Formats: sequence, structure tokens, C-alpha cells
Amino acid sequence: MGFNDFVSLLRDTASQYGLEGDPDLQFLLKGGDLLKVKSRSWRKTRYFRLNEDCKTVWQQTSKTFKSDSSFSLEDMDSVRYGRQTEGLQKYTDSSADDRCFSIIFKGRRKNLDLIASSKEEAKRWVSGLEKVMTVMHSLNRQQNSEHWIYNCMRKADKNADNKMSLKELKHFLRQINIEVDDSYAEMLFKKCDTSNSGTLEGSEIKHFYDLLTYREEMDAIYGKYASTNGQISSSDLLNFLQKEQKEPVSLEHAKKLIEKYEVDETSKQNTYMSKDGFLVYLNHEEGSIFNPAHKPIYQDMHRPLNHYFISSSHNTYLMEDQLKGPSSTEAYIKALVKSCRCVELDCWDGANGEPVIYHGHTLTSKVLFKDVIKAIKEYAFKTSQYPVILSLENHCSIEQQKIMAHHLTSILGSALLTQPLGHQMPNTFPGPEELKGRFLIKGKRLNKLDAAFNNNTTDDVDSVSEEDEAAELKEAEQKPKEKSSKKIKLAKELSDLVIYCKSVHFSNFEHSRDYHAFYEMASFKESKAMNLIYSNSAFCRIYPAGSRTDSSNYNPVPLWNAGCQIVALNFQTPGKEMDLNQARFLPNGKCGYILKPEFQRDPASQFDPKNLRVGPWLKKKTLHVMIISAQQLPKINKDKQKSIVDPQVRVEIYGVPDDNASKQTHHIDNNGFNPVWNTKFQFTIHVPELALVRFVVEDYDAASPNDLVGLYTLPFTSMQNGYRHVPLLTKRGNLIPSAGLFVHIMALDV
Repeated sequence: MGFNDFVSLLRDTASQYGLEGDPDLQFLLKGGDLLKVKSRSWRKTRYFRLNEDCKTVWQQTSKTFKSDSSFSLEDMDSVRYGRQTEGLQKYTDSSADDRCFSIIFKGRRKNLDLIASSKEEAKRWVSGLEKVMTVMHSLNRQQNSEHWIYNCMRKADKNADNKMSLKELKHFLRQINIEVDDSYAEMLFKKCDTSNSGTLEGSEIKHFYDLLTYREEMDAIYGKYASTNGQISSSDLLNFLQKEQKEPVSLEHAKKLIEKYEVDETSKQNTYMSKDGFLVYLNHEEGSIFNPAHKPIYQDMHRPLNHYFISSSHNTYLMEDQLKGPSSTEAYIKALVKSCRCVELDCWDGANGEPVIYHGHTLTSKVLFKDVIKAIKEYAFKTSQYPVILSLENHCSIEQQKIMAHHLTSILGSALLTQPLGHQMPNTFPGPEELKGRFLIKGKRLNKLDAAFNNNTTDDVDSVSEEDEAAELKEAEQKPKEKSSKKIKLAKELSDLVIYCKSVHFSNFEHSRDYHAFYEMASFKESKAMNLIYSNSAFCRIYPAGSRTDSSNYNPVPLWNAGCQIVALNFQTPGKEMDLNQARFLPNGKCGYILKPEFQRDPASQFDPKNLRVGPWLKKKTLHVMIISAQQLPKINKDKQKSIVDPQVRVEIYGVPDDNASKQTHHIDNNGFNPVWNTKFQFTIHVPELALVRFVVEDYDAASPNDLVGLYTLPFTSMQNGYRHVPLLTKRGNLIPSAGLFVHIMALDV
């Protein structure tokens, strides 16, 4: 397989997804001028085009064409048509709306705001980029692997002659993250250079590629089950699925897998699976560690709202830290498209009678309340249809509270819940299914919810205690003798919008159980929450301590163990805590709601995560994990050509205290391409329904802290047994397309 073969492979993939000869794709490859907008005064015409690799976009960075750069489509989150970013709304006129579009990047990289010369041109850019991104996201791991190797080969071919010299071969090996001594590189080169020409070309490169991608561990597994003329028959595959993968499937299922994944037509007709077909199967979702049955919504969504863990964000408006970072509608959009279902709005009086959102008494920038509500309305249900809770921290005057209520009702319209469901006073929450597409306001209320069904005679204005995060922060700044119960005035118009999530002061769980109505919920900071033993019936929200001015996060697992539904994190800050949050909400369609285990929903349950005793939660398992190998790990220090990863793998368990554990492999020197460990670990899991399993790959360094290469975390109950591929994510939770681990998993009852 030479370079040209790889190019044709790329084009064949485009053809497979309906892009061969596609006019939008041809338009992108040709490219054109676009107006790049950074401010009212900074608007410059720049040339953009899709590179031939169909994976990167070239952009001119100066008028002279002497300076240019590219960005990867893998770094793009989405493309938005129209004036759909703060920048375009602020720096362009509405008359340009149909010529505008924006490229939204993952992480903290700024949006790229652009204006095309016409409506038609803007739409072609948007549709073309979306098509290519769809193709990229549709590629399976093996296809991503082939593309990645091709791109590394292309970069190594310095003189672009479609041949590979020994020097270029060594450069290529460094590109793919593997360091070999000169004698091994020369031996490999001579083995493939059958023509003795001093270069590899055509079939010689194909031979080199086959040697490079050969996986001994796959041969061993395939050989063990290939008992029919050296191949795996449908009955052999059934044997593998039942015995090794522990899947209770039929012969018909095995035949369907062969039909779906076998690449050789003759083998397919004879219902055999070749080695290549077997590898393709293991690289698809059926061979993934994550159970595909848990990918769609599979849980009962009709239970009361307080029976679920709810994906929740703290200080959602912030893009960075809590002291001087920017506030932005973009932060809400990013959280909502990650299926966050509870967002926070810190509301203060703004200029011109318009309330604003920012972190009060700090230098964080301000964003208009109405602009935030518009963004929430637009993006709340893009990735999940289940209800969104707007947690209001209200510091506004009566006049601006009335403006807040007006914006909420006029912008959100019928999607805003303004009355309890049904025709009589409920005694429990409705379920997420009943509240699909609805917004719930969490905040202070002047009276009981019963008033919604009676002639409401509440005064238009009254005072309520200021029991929230801001009040706690102010209290902490005061001397003890100055502390007092803060009061704020509350407008009836805003109060009446609070239906199922009335904020109340928290004393203790006994008081909550005896005196609070089902719809009354308390919020408390992490330090207070960590010291509480939780009652399963109360609805509560936990938030990070005010001392976390850098927007760092706390470990959410102990709070989930305690049954807390809304465990709010700083979504803008990547790290282990957000990784655990992403894992908790990975199953069930990534909809932002996960049904709590039965023992956490039963008010009479005696479950205590810190003091396990016999009960329905105790389902002891022994987890056997074998870390076999890794494939195509990314280079960490890309600036240094000779920098090669020394990978090691750590397996971590997060759950109740008795289940927390961590074990790691040895490191392998200078091989990020195909390292092999064959290291076995054993863990004891007492409460599997609350356990998360985390795989962390690091670049070992004896002199300094290890660098993260990639990671993947998932619930123990969503893990598949047997030989499985583990995808790897970046620190920010984005997929590394070609990289992965190969493991063997076996969870056994004790």
C-alpha cells in the first residue's frame, strides 16, 4: 500500500459516506476569501481552504500569503450559521446575519467569526464543513488508525516522491511515537526492500505497513478460536462470544456480526470471519469496553425528579477563574451541549434597568441576563430533551427582578414551567419524561406551592432570607460579631415562577424530613456536605467552596455516594473531577439524568457508604483486569521531533470508600505506537452500582510528574467482559481518534 493507495483509501472513505464528487466538498477544497471579525475595527479578509487530507483547514494569516497556518477539524466542536456568537452579535449588524457563520473550537480556544460575500457562500461553507466533520466522526477506530498512519507517512516523505528512504523511515517511526535503534530500523528496511533499490515503494511500503501494524496478541486470540480450516466460523465466533466475552447471544447474532464486519466477500459468503474481519469487529462498538446497550436512553425516566443524579454546573457563566475571568453566554452553550441539566445564574442589577450576570464583588466581566436566557433557550435541548433547571442566585432590586421575570416568561414562553403539572396539589415530583423540553426555576418563593391552586393573596413584595453561596461568602468575610441573617426583597412576579425547586435554608436532614415540603431544596457547599450523612428523600444541591477562586473542583463521588442529586462542578475546568462527572453521565443517552440505585431511592434504606453492612447494595464482585497493549498513543511533546512516549497505565476505582483503589503497570521505554504489557490486576468491588473504573495512560518521567497521554472512565455496571478496546480521551474529554488500549475484563460474583 503506497502513498497513492492511502490517498485512494481516504477518497474511498469519503465516497462511502456520499462525499465523492460532492459539490460542497469541492467548494471547500478550492476555498475562498472570508472576512475575519475580531472587533468593530479589526476586520480582515483572509483566504481559507480545506487541505487535501480532508482533516485540516488552511488559513492565510497575512495579506502577503507569506504567513499561514492550519487548524484541525478534530479541534472543531461545531459550525454555527448566522450571528450565533457573542462576537458576531456585538461586532456586526443584523443585516449581515445570513452571511455570517462561526467555527466553534473545543476547550478554551476562541471562536472564529467569519462573514462570507453572500448567503449562498456562507451556507456552502457551513454545510461542507458539517459534512466533512460528520464523516470524521463516523470513522471507526481502524479507519482512524489508517488515516493517522497515512498522514505520518506523508509528513515523513520529505521530498514527496512517494518513496521511503531509510532516513525517511526513521523519521516516520519517530512520527508514530516509536524509537528503535539504527540496527533494527536497517533490518526492517532491508526486509521490506526486496528490490534492493535503497527505497521502499508500492508493494514494499504495503509490506512495511503490514509488519508495522501486526498485532501478535490478536493472532493468539484468533488462533485459539479459529477451529474451522484456520478461520473462525459462525459457530466458532459464537463460542468466542459466549465463553470469552460472556455475551448471552445466539448463532444468528454471530452470523449477523460476520455479515456486518467481514471484509472478504468469499469468507462472508461462507459465514467465516477472517483475521481482518475479526479486528474490524473488535474495533467497533460491539468490541468496546462500554456496553452499547447503555448508549441510548435505557433507564425508567418516569420516576420523580429527586430519584436521579442530575448533571449540574456551578457558576456556569464563567469561562475561567472566579475573580477576573470573562463571563459569557458561550459558557452556557458549552455546558448545555454537554447535557448539563442544571445551570447557575448569579443575577445583579445592571445599567439601563437591565439585570446582568457575573460573579458579584469581583472583576469578572458582566453579561446581560436576557442574552443568557436567549442562549439557554436556543441550546438547552440540542443534545438532551430532558428538563433544564435554572438555579437563580438573586441579588437584584425589585424593579430588576420584575425585568428578570419578564425575560424568563417572554423568551422561554410555554417551555417555562409556571404551574405544577396536573389539576391538584402534587405530593411528589413529576419525572424527567413528563418534564421533557421544560425549564424549571430554582430560587426563593414567597409562599407555599399550594398557592398556585388557590386565590393567591401574597403581597407583591416581601422579604426572604438570603441563604445562598453569595451570602455565605459575605458572611465569611465579616467578623463573627457582625454576622446576621441577611434579608432580600423578592418580587411576586419572580417568586411565582418557582414551582418544583424552592430554595430553603438547610439545618439538618432530620429537620428537612420533618418540616420541608417535597419541592423545597437546600444548597450547601462541599465542606458542609462532606460531613453529612444523607437522607435519600431530600432534594439538594452541592456547590464548590468559595475559596476555589481558580475554579478548581472537588471530588463528586462521595456526594453521589451520599445520594445527592445535584452535585455542581465548574464545567470550564478540565481534570479528574470533570472526567468522573463525564463518566457518571456517559450511559443513558448522555441525557444528563442517571437513575439512582434502588437503595438510594428508598426512604427507609439504611445504606451508609462509610459503614457498609448487609443490604441490597452489597453485591460483591471480583474484577480482573489485564492491560494487554496500547495502540498509536499521541506524542506529548510535539515540538521535539525525537521526544517519544514512555507509557504506563494506571487503573483506578472510584466508589464507596471500601472500593477506592489504584494499580499501575510498569512503564515501557520509547514506544507509544504499540506497547505491550500483559499485566494483570485484581480488585474487589463491594457496591458495583456506585463504582466508576478509570484507565489513565501517562508518559513516565523519573525526574518530574508524569504527563497525561489519555484516559477513559466509565461506570462499572456499563463495562463489558472479555477482550475489549478502550478508547482514550484528552484531559478535556475529547476523543483521541486513533489511540486506544486493548484489555481483558472479567467481573465475577463473589
